[in-house]
Amino acid sequence: MTPLIGIMMLAAYLCGSVSSAVLVSKLFRLPDPRLHGSGNPGATNVLRLGGKLPAVLVLLFDILKGTIPVWGSYFLQIEPLYLGLIAICACLGHIFPLFFGFQGGKAVATAFGAMMPIGLDLAGLLIASWLIIVAISGYSSLAAILTVTLAPIFTWFIKPLYTVPVLMLSILIIIRHRENIVRLYRGKESKVWDKSKRIQE
Repeated sequence: MTPLIGIMMLAAYLCGSVSSAVLVSKLFRLPDPRLHGSGNPGATNVLRLGGKLPAVLVLLFDILKGTIPVWGSYFLQIEPLYLGLIAICACLGHIFPLFFGFQGGKAVATAFGAMMPIGLDLAGLLIASWLIIVAISGYSSLAAILTVTLAPIFTWFIKPLYTVPVLMLSILIIIRHRENIVRLYRGKESKVWDKSKRIQE
């Protein structure tokens, strides 16, 4: 591994460590998403706590946290396997943010952003999969789990060279959702439009 790859991995982690959910919530004077709602500092919880605009901003910023370091590394001609490691570092930054007490989110949007440089066709398939599953089930977590499960398959047909890096990301996201998987199995997971957990004092 070259020094350049190490630098990009560190930069990706630091980029991922900027918690847009916390910053946007402060900007809109919303409750801290780490302490209210589901306790997850991500777009879905911010949607419950503050509505569409803050949630959209969080989503966009979280996507960019994955896209910027991976796309930058791609233009630096870093090999696909190391691109996967850089993408994982961005997601680990979101999950364990250095600047926010290592208390982060699920990294779904950041992982999606990291996959975007592979191609708009992959991005379109992932968005469509997530939207369809949410529309049918109402569960954001289930949509995320199934979408990242499909991601390596989509990648294999679009750009096989990036299948292993995407698989690495998918495994990380699924592991991060282990508690959601248990709640889904027990029928205790909240749905996207569930207002009952909007603010928990």
